[in-house]
Amino acid sequence: MMTIAARIIRFLAMLGALALPGTVLAAQPRPWQTDFQDAATPLMEQVTSFHNLLLIIITLITIFVLLLLVWVIVKFNARSNPTPSRTTHNTMIEVLWTVIPVVILVVIAIPSFKLLYYSDVIPKADMTIKATGNQWYWNYEYPDHGKFSFDANMVDTKDLKPGQPRLLETDNRIVVPVDTVVRVQVAASDVIHAWAMPAFGVKVDAVPGRLNETWFGPVKQEGVYYGQCSELCGIRHGFMPIAVEVVSKAKFDAWVIKAKKEFASNDTQDGNQTEKRMLALNETK
Repeated sequence: MMTIAARIIRFLAMLGALALPGTVLAAQPRPWQTDFQDAATPLMEQVTSFHNLLLIIITLITIFVLLLLVWVIVKFNARSNPTPSRTTHNTMIEVLWTVIPVVILVVIAIPSFKLLYYSDVIPKADMTIKATGNQWYWNYEYPDHGKFSFDANMVDTKDLKPGQPRLLETDNRIVVPVDTVVRVQVAASDVIHAWAMPAFGVKVDAVPGRLNETWFGPVKQEGVYYGQCSELCGIRHGFMPIAVEVVSKAKFDAWVIKAKKEFASNDTQDGNQTEKRMLALNETK
């Protein structure tokens, strides 16, 4: 009985989450979710609008083709039409089935090209973050705020705190202020990864030896937003989450001061490791 009651409560909570798109659950996947995460940026709002437009067009075309198929089956079967028509062509029909698809494609292409241009052209950024994919964690650098860097590893299930989502929480989150346009420079140190944040409408490949750029913002709502590596990168591909915490500008300034001290040792260790690797390479030569 307790198990059934727990399942009922969980199901009701799921329905409540689906009915409240503006809650903090918008930052992460919801149980039984079939649509997009709620948009947190203007870019994702446009992606969602374009998706809805395509969904309407596809639905209308599907219904039309289905009704046309039913009409043909009923009207032109052997019983209803014992003497088949010997019509070889119909100019009007041929014009319609050529012109109408072209019009539909133009209707789709115009907002598609606008959205592609909007997402590809990076506006003037307020700050820059560099994300480097590794097997199987992310490294982040803040070049505009003292060039400190840190690793972000997935938090094991046994170490999760109440409210933290399984397979999505990291030990160190990216922190950005609200109402800020953020440029993200993405690279990889080993294999191809992909930095993806569904609520921001962002997905960009992280390729070794290449620096890709994307952007997001401004995010209006404070909270934690979750994404994942979206390019198959090895046995632990599913364990490379991305967590972005959006805070007020005052809290962000305080976090930067704290992060410079906390991650200063990481930068020193990384520098020492790089120097050791260079010395080792010189010795082998």
